[in-house]
Formats: sequence, C-alpha cells, structure tokens
Amino acid sequence: MRAFAALLRAINVGGTGKLAMADLTKLCLAEGFEGVRTHIQSGNVVFRTTLSEAQVARRLAKALAAKMGRPVGVLIRSPAELRTILRNNPFPTADPSRVVVMFLSEPLGRDVLEGLVIRGREQVQIRGREAYLHYPDGMGRSKLKLPFAKTATGRNLNTVEKLAGLGEAVERGG
Repeated sequence: MRAFAALLRAINVGGTGKLAMADLTKLCLAEGFEGVRTHIQSGNVVFRTTLSEAQVARRLAKALAAKMGRPVGVLIRSPAELRTILRNNPFPTADPSRVVVMFLSEPLGRDVLEGLVIRGREQVQIRGREAYLHYPDGMGRSKLKLPFAKTATGRNLNTVEKLAGLGEAVERGG
C-alpha cells in the first residue's frame, strides 16, 4: 500500500465549499482508503491505498462531486513528493508561512510567467507540477494574479511539512 496526500481545491475557504473534516474522513473510508487522517479545516487528507495516483484522484473527485453537488479539484502527492517539494523550495531563507506552494495536476510551461506583472515584492518560481510563491509582505496584501490559479490549490510550507509527516506516518501504518 502507498500513502497519498489529497489537497482539495476551494474547500472551507472564504465561506465556500463547506465540508467538515469528519465528513471528509467518512467519505475517504467509504472509498476504501485506510489510515485516513485530516489536517486543518481546508481540505487536506492523507491515507493509504493500493490505487495509483490517477485512480485516487478520479475516485475521490467523483465521491466529492456527489457529496458537494459540484466538482471539487483534487491534487494528489505522495509523502516522498511532498519531501521533494520542500527540498526544492527556491526561497529557503523566507518565513515558511509566507511561501505558498501551488499544486497543479500537470507541469506548467516556463512561458506561463511571460507577461506576468508583479506589482509588489512577490516572487514566483515554477518547478514541475508546483509553483512556489513568496509573499514577503503577506498573501492578504498581494495583488498578484496568477493565470494558473483557477486549477491549482495552494498550501504554505508549514502545511506541506505537516502533510509530509502525516503521510509518512500513515505509510508506516501509524
């Protein structure tokens, strides 16, 4: 069995997409996932399964759409991938609460940043299926508009670290 972290898009953010983590846990258990654990109220769940990443994403997206009455974006990463994401952080000296990883289903082309206007001190780096955003003045003050944000979901580095640890524990059977 492999462990995965599922990062759900637009769940319990800004008053939309309300889903109790207890309900998310029940939904995952009903789908046959084992060792299910959630983290904070924004759609983060880890579990074990024999399914592939693609199978997990499809199954969870279908179950969530039925539960929520609308499509829910589901981004899947293994604990090892989360550790690699943390190691690849292009802003290692930045406050981890001010670095957001945007998770995507497919790698972005390098040209995605062409024409991007950054009015503040934000920095953006693309690495595979992730975009790293440094918000030195805080995300709440940023005017940064990212063309890929509509299909991505973001987590700060503290959350990514916690999910990697939870995923590793679940993978070991804990």
